[in-house]
Amino acid sequence: MRQYIQLLRPQQWLKNIFVFLPVFFGGALLHSRSLLLGCIAFVAFCLVASAIYCLNDVIDAPSDRLHEKKRHRPVASGAVSTTRALLLAAVLCTAAIALPLLIPATGWQVAAVIAAYALINVAYCLWIKQVAVVDVCVIAFGFVLRLLAGSLATGIVLSHWIVLMTFLLTLFMALSKRRDDVLKYDNTGVKLRKNITRYNISFLNQAITITATVTLVCYIMYTVSPEVVSRFHTSYLYLTSIFVIVGLLRYIQLTVVDEKSGSPTHIMLHDFFLQAVVVLWTLSFFLILYV
Repeated sequence: MRQYIQLLRPQQWLKNIFVFLPVFFGGALLHSRSLLLGCIAFVAFCLVASAIYCLNDVIDAPSDRLHEKKRHRPVASGAVSTTRALLLAAVLCTAAIALPLLIPATGWQVAAVIAAYALINVAYCLWIKQVAVVDVCVIAFGFVLRLLAGSLATGIVLSHWIVLMTFLLTLFMALSKRRDDVLKYDNTGVKLRKNITRYNISFLNQAITITATVTLVCYIMYTVSPEVVSRFHTSYLYLTSIFVIVGLLRYIQLTVVDEKSGSPTHIMLHDFFLQAVVVLWTLSFFLILYV
């Protein structure tokens, strides 16, 4: 059972919290119905994400066996057979698409988003992840689909600023992860992915800087935009930019100085400094928006 849980990678479900961003930024965090509908979309994304991880582990098993850590993954190590992993992926994906149908009115639309996410990620596992730059853009687009699912489930209209910030922030983290892959390739000569030679440290440093800068500018513009000020009846949201700046700088420090950007989820779960920044940003945003 432990091997199957490991195959599902429940620690990666943290990424699906993006489903709740429409609720948070839409000022509906205290509305029980919005939270319930958001939870349905969240669980559906957890199921489909685990299905994709099962498929990915089957496809990557040969290369995973060459990696010092990944060779211990259930499929690569032989603890879970290829057939069982694929069967589990099919069951999880079916459940993920069926679950949103419990949502009134827009359930089929949420199910369509889940299906689109599954198809795109199957294509990613089979081919797209071998295409440099396109691969990280597809990863970032997956988080935009999480936003869209949360929006459709709750009926909260997405701001174009939130969509842009989500894409840019997750692109920034994906590029940071690629930097870690390049470092491992430079140090060991082992290709963790076929497209790794189409990246280098200089390119990634510039790309990370650009995306971090644009993300910050986009966030500041969001907090001072007339649309947001009018909707929330406050002009103080710009103050939360302080935590966004510090958070981005900390992530860049972990990436460039400490060279520990291999897993964004691991960073969020283990870096106390970054956790404190996220909590302070959330608390400040909540106090300004809801109190």
